[in-house]
Amino acid sequence: MESLLPHLLWGLLFLCADLTEGLTITSKQGMETKAQGEKITLFCQYTLTAQDNSPLDIEWFKVEPNEEKAVILYNERVYDTYLMAGRVQFVNQNPAAGDASIEISNLKVADTGTYQCKVKTFPGIETYRVQLAVFEKPSRTQCHVEGLHEVGNDLTLKCKSQEGAALINYHWKKIGGTEELPARSSLNEVTGELLVKNASQVFSGVYKCVASNRVGTDECSVVLNITPSTNRAGTVAGAVIGTLLGLLLLAFFIFCCCKKQREKKYEKEVHHDIREDVPPPKSRASTAHSYIGSNRSSLGSMSPSNMDGYTKTQYNKVPSEDFERTSPQNPNFQPPKYDNACRMGDITVV
Repeated sequence: MESLLPHLLWGLLFLCADLTEGLTITSKQGMETKAQGEKITLFCQYTLTAQDNSPLDIEWFKVEPNEEKAVILYNERVYDTYLMAGRVQFVNQNPAAGDASIEISNLKVADTGTYQCKVKTFPGIETYRVQLAVFEKPSRTQCHVEGLHEVGNDLTLKCKSQEGAALINYHWKKIGGTEELPARSSLNEVTGELLVKNASQVFSGVYKCVASNRVGTDECSVVLNITPSTNRAGTVAGAVIGTLLGLLLLAFFIFCCCKKQREKKYEKEVHHDIREDVPPPKSRASTAHSYIGSNRSSLGSMSPSNMDGYTKTQYNKVPSEDFERTSPQNPNFQPPKYDNACRMGDITVV
């Protein structure tokens, strides 16, 4: 019996080895690199033996540093409402038929990571991992030229992608002809700048820039039209003369305005020299005559019966300055005499 025990142990070991070697994943897939928005197939093909007749369990996980996140599962039916719900599915509608590969569509940069396929059937378990890297390809690339398009000038053709993963390289080429860049040009593949020195008319044409990274390309183009140089000295001289004339006109306008302002100020000062609060002197003779005439008309309307009330004339109310008279220069002057005159007090009525 003791001699048979080792043989029994070796038989059990071989039996277990046959059982575990029955399940084998045959897929071999390395690092996968894709662009954002594309789709990818992660392979997981396996083989079974006749002894593998127990229920099959298939699991796909995204391996994170501290956990594993379920992507899609199969256990007699498909479970796909996990990390990539709506974007992942089994390639084979029946994963139990030896193909547990999955397809992920509309890839995102966040999908970058390590994915693990696990196939289980009692007593065997097999796992397989694949790396996936998702990048954004260059897009919205724009081209333009800096500098004057004239003979003899230095120009810079610039190219830049607004979006895209890092490590974008830029290449310029001329469309048509030999597609060679000018001999006096230098390219910076990192910044996308093409410097053209001492431009000539033979450099004219259409230039295309291609921006590329590990997952895709994008391009743009620009037209370069080199023209003969203009007379810069004449242009500068004309600009200077025009500026001086403008300054002279401005100075003349300011002078006229100041002169007009001084004239208005002088007229205003002269006008205010006349005292507006002192009325002009009145005519003494006209004042006295009008006053006497008004009282004469009043006396003419009176009857002899009421003349007694006017023993004192009202002419004493006339300002003395109105009746003051300078002594006549002719001392022999005699007032005229009237035949029908009568005197009432100090007043002679004709």
